[in-house]
Amino acid sequence: MARPTTTYVCQSCGAQTRQFFGRCSSCGAWNSLVEQTAPASDTRRRRPVAADASAASPRQPRRSEPIAAVGERPLQRLGSGYGELDRVLGGGLVPGSLVLLGGDPGIGKSTLLLQSAEAMATRCSVLYVSAEESAQQVKLRWRRLAEGASEVEGEMGGEGPAPRALVRAQARAEAPESAGLQLLAETDLELVLQELEALRPAVAVIDSIQALHDGELSSAPGSVAQVRECAAALARIAKRQDTALLLVGHVTKEGMLAGPKVLEHLVDAVLTFEGDRFASHRLLRAVKNRFGATHELGVFEMRGRGLAEVSNPSELFLGSEEPSAGTATIVACEGTRPLVVELQALVSTTSYASPRRTATGIGTNRLHQILAVLEKHLGLPLSRFDCYLAVAGGLEVEEPAADLGVAAAVVASYRDLTLPPGTVLIGELGLGGQLRPVGQLELRLQEASRLGFTRAVVPKGSGLARLAAGLDLQLLEAGGVAEALVAALGVNPADDRA
Repeated sequence: MARPTTTYVCQSCGAQTRQFFGRCSSCGAWNSLVEQTAPASDTRRRRPVAADASAASPRQPRRSEPIAAVGERPLQRLGSGYGELDRVLGGGLVPGSLVLLGGDPGIGKSTLLLQSAEAMATRCSVLYVSAEESAQQVKLRWRRLAEGASEVEGEMGGEGPAPRALVRAQARAEAPESAGLQLLAETDLELVLQELEALRPAVAVIDSIQALHDGELSSAPGSVAQVRECAAALARIAKRQDTALLLVGHVTKEGMLAGPKVLEHLVDAVLTFEGDRFASHRLLRAVKNRFGATHELGVFEMRGRGLAEVSNPSELFLGSEEPSAGTATIVACEGTRPLVVELQALVSTTSYASPRRTATGIGTNRLHQILAVLEKHLGLPLSRFDCYLAVAGGLEVEEPAADLGVAAAVVASYRDLTLPPGTVLIGELGLGGQLRPVGQLELRLQEASRLGFTRAVVPKGSGLARLAAGLDLQLLEAGGVAEALVAALGVNPADDRA
C-alpha cells in the first residue's frame, strides 16, 4: 500500500505544491502555504448505483434514516468537582465532547485541570497526559495541591464541591496506591492514542495540544499542520469511545488561541482563562459551547496551594465602603450571575489640544458615546477635559446596562460630587438622552439588596415596585439621563454650566 505524502496547500487559493515556498506561485499570497498529509490514492473506482427499473417506485435510503427514528439516550454529564467550571460548561462535561481551554502563560490552566482531574478521579477513570512537563514535575504540583486541601477546608467550612474535592485529594495523597488518576508524560501522538485505546478513560486531559507531535509530519510541534492533525486524531478517538477530552491551548501575543482556526471549529467548547497578573482572581469564560450558554462566568482565586472557587464574586469588584467623588456602583450580569461592580471616573482639565480618553474594563467607543450624550443634553463642556474611567477589580463590562453608572461617575467627578451611600445605577443610555430598559432587572435588584444597597436608579416602567418594597429597596425610576442623575446625586448637574 502506498504511503501518505506531504503536500503544501495555499490557504488563500487552495493551490498545492510538493515544496514549501514563502509566496504562493498561484495567487501571490505570502506565508499562506500550510503543510498537509495527503492519504494514499484509492485505485478503486466509484461505481454509480444502478437506477431502478420502475420510475414510479419510491427511492429507498441506503444508510440514512428519518431523524425522528434516531435513538435517544439520556445526557449524563460528568461533574468536574468545581461548581464554577460546571457553570461555564453548562452543567458539566458531556461524554465524547472536546473542550479547549486557553489562557496566558502562568494563568493557572494546568492547575485548574489537575485539580479537576483529581476530583473526577473519585467517580471515573481519568488520564492526564503531560506533554510539557515531566511526570516528576506534575507529581510535585499534585502533592502541593493535595497538601493545601486541609487549609481550604478550614477556611470554607467544608461547604461546596471544591472543598470536598480537595479533601478527597488529601486522602489520595496519603494513600497514593488507591489513586484513580493515571499520568502519562508523552509528546508522541501515536503513543497517546494507544494509551487512550487501552485505558478507555471517561475523561482525558491533554496538556497541551501544541506540544504533541505527529511523526508522519515533518513540521515542528506547535505548527499549524501538527496542531490540526493531532486535534483531529484525538477528536476521532474521543467520539468513538465517548471520552470527554480537555485540551490545553496556548495563546499568541495578541491574546488569540494559537494554531489554526479550524481547531476552534473542531472542538465542542472553547473556554478562556483570564486574569490580571497583579490580582489573585481568575475569570473563566466560554467563547463557544455546543452544550450550554456562552455568557456564563466562573470566578476563581489563586492561592498558594492552588485555585479556590469564589462564592461571592461581587466582593472582588467593590471598592472601599467610604464613598468618594467620581465613583458609582452598577450591577452587571454575566449570564445568570449578577455582579455588583464599582466604576471610577476622573475628569480633569486637559493640557493638550485633544483631550485624552482612557477606559479600563469599558469599551473606549462606549465612553466616547456617553460623553457626547452628556455634553449634548446636559451642556457639560466635557470636550475640554481629559476623562479616565476604570472598572474596579479588572473586570471587563461589555453590556450597555452600565451606561448610567458611567454617566453618573463622570458627572460626579466633573462636579466633585459624591453619590449617596447604598446607591446602584442600572440602565442603558440612548443617543437621545433617554434611559432604555435592560434585561434581568429583577435578578440585579435582588443581588443589590443582598449586599446591603438601599437605593436603585432604574429606567422608568420597570414594574418592579412591589418587588423592591419587599426587598427594602427604594426604587427611583427615571425616563432620561438628566432625571436619573438628579435622583442619584440630589442636585441638577446641568446647573452652573461651565
